[in-house]
Formats: sequence, C-alpha cells, structure tokens
Amino acid sequence: MLTNTDCPLLGFSAYSGTGKTTLLSQVLPILKSQGIRVAVIKHAHHTFDIDHAGKDSHTLRHAGASQMLIASSKRWALMVETPEATKPPVLNELIAQLDQSQLDIILVEGFKDEAFPKIELHRPSLAKPFLYTQDNNIIAIATDENIQLQRDITLLDINNIKKISDFIINYMQLNTLNEKQLNSK
Repeated sequence: MLTNTDCPLLGFSAYSGTGKTTLLSQVLPILKSQGIRVAVIKHAHHTFDIDHAGKDSHTLRHAGASQMLIASSKRWALMVETPEATKPPVLNELIAQLDQSQLDIILVEGFKDEAFPKIELHRPSLAKPFLYTQDNNIIAIATDENIQLQRDITLLDINNIKKISDFIINYMQLNTLNEKQLNSK
C-alpha cells in the first residue's frame, strides 16, 4: 500500500509500445492549462542518463559523485547512483522525494505491479492480454477499439485526450474531496 502521498495518485499501465508516454505528453498541457500542478514518475526498465558526455554534471557523476545535484534559476535535478541496488525502484520511496506541497496530482507511468489506482492503455492490435483482469486497482481502460469487458469499469477512447483529461480531473477532485472529508472528522 502506498503511504507517502498527500495528493491524488493515478497511474498509466500498459505493455511497452502502447503509447503511455505519448498519451501523457498530450494530457499534461491540458491539465496545466487548468492550473493543475502535476508531477510525473516514470519507471524505466533499463539504464538511462539524463545528462550526457561532455556536460559537467556527467563528468562529475562519472568521476565518483554518488549524488549529483545540478541547478539553475529555471530548474534543478538530482541524480542518485544506486549501483548496489538489486531490486527495481519502489514507488513509495520515489513519491517521498517529491515536494508534494507544490502538487495537485502525481501521475505515474509504469509500476504496473504496485497497488494504486491506474488507467490501463490497451490496443487490441498489439495482441497483448488485458491487465485489468489481474489488477483490481485499474479503474479505467483507454483503448482504440470498442471492446467488451469482464467487469464494470470506465471505458475511455485512447484518442480522445480531452475525455481522458476530464476523467483525470474528476478523479483528482473526488480524491481531494474524500481526503478533505476524512480530515474534517
């Protein structure tokens, strides 16, 4: 169970190549235009770099810095080396790194095996099985075809970014309202 979040958390789960990043990159400007402050946590299944050879931060990190924080007047980034890690990252630990006082919602790409509310992206043309049949945390399915589902769950058109954005906003407002009601008791 995820316990390190004070704001609504919603994930996007799907097999690789389904379009999670593409969908999020289309939803984010709509949420931002509504004044919603969003953090995104993305799970990567491989080694990655956010800085590149020739950059000072890259040079210093490869010289032995176990943590490298680079900052300017416009942004900052913290890179933490975890060569001793033998397990995948834990979402709860990553959430704890965010400044939630500056957020309205956390959107998560990946982490499909963790227990938190998610939208499944499903494209029948990819011939992959559904995730929702094995994961009761999936609250909606975004797809590009009319499909029959085995349980009552919200069905969204993966190509209707406005409707998906509206779903996220409604989910966020319901979650925020429920949290306020719990705190007032």
